[in-house]
Amino acid sequence: MKVAALVSGGVDSAVSVHLLKEQGIEPHLFYIKIGPERETEWNCTSEEDLEICSWLARKYGLKLDVVDLHREYWDKVVGYTMSKARQGLTPNPDVMCNKLIKFGCFEEQVGHEYDFTATGHYATTTVIDGKTWLSTSPDPVKDQTDFLAQIDYLQVSKLMFPIGHMWKHEVREIAEKAGLLNASRRDSQGICFLGDIDFREYIKRNLGENEGDVREIETGHKIGTHKGLWFYTIGQRKGLGFGGGPWFVVKKNIKRNILFVSHGYDPELVYKKHIKMNDFHFITENPWHSAKEGDVHDITFKIRHTPEFLTGKMSMRDGAWHIDADEKVHGVAPGQFCVVYDSDHHLCYGSGEID
Repeated sequence: MKVAALVSGGVDSAVSVHLLKEQGIEPHLFYIKIGPERETEWNCTSEEDLEICSWLARKYGLKLDVVDLHREYWDKVVGYTMSKARQGLTPNPDVMCNKLIKFGCFEEQVGHEYDFTATGHYATTTVIDGKTWLSTSPDPVKDQTDFLAQIDYLQVSKLMFPIGHMWKHEVREIAEKAGLLNASRRDSQGICFLGDIDFREYIKRNLGENEGDVREIETGHKIGTHKGLWFYTIGQRKGLGFGGGPWFVVKKNIKRNILFVSHGYDPELVYKKHIKMNDFHFITENPWHSAKEGDVHDITFKIRHTPEFLTGKMSMRDGAWHIDADEKVHGVAPGQFCVVYDSDHHLCYGSGEID
């Protein structure tokens, strides 16, 4: 069995390699090179990452190759991020990185030569009636199925998640016992390609500023000026910088370049019970085998990366999938991905962009 293992320099991918070796598998290691700037592919963090990956390859006697997907990343993922932000939507570049780069471009250029691709994601797969489904990790804090919810069936059927059935503390313990160089290394935070770069500053560098009014939605009164709608997301409270708060972002008027806010610590306008999804993507297949108008299905779902799953009902209306949540949901932002699971939040069905 030929296995390609994606390594990042982090403890999760390193332990994945260790576990593959314990199973008698000799994976070919690959480090994917991407970067936050169009012309600059490397920074101090990526150089350190590659050094750790090189050490890992030497420790286990494995081959390591670097796959340069920097241009593809810039064109596909950064391009998507800036396009959505410019439209006033809330993008999720990590979801698109998995779909288009790690399991898209990599598969086209390299992965197709291997039977499986192994990663350090906290996710599992479940085979039902011969079909492979993406399924959750037992660790609710680290579960990453929401970041994988746009991959397709070919991609999920070729994936191996060696640590997917484990809790984070168990992964750390294995790394320490195995004497791995990165056993105590801090987990990466934030967007995959930015590292320590502030996302707001990154958006400013690429899209600039576009001043407009900030108005209280209940009264229409102007309470300030914003620097660009792309700096804000629905439900945001922190970092707004408007006096007389607290204020929550509740709406954007793209055509008039107006940011609408609501005053208070928990304004009603920050919540929604109904979510419409555009272009819903089923990973394996539609589990209900139909999209008949009016049929209602019990599901669980997420609109952001949190340990908690929300409950609701999903149905097809007017050619689009809708969710009616059992309880009000805070900060439903257009552009975010709504990720849908079965009622036991075990199988991940797929995701759609919030309208």
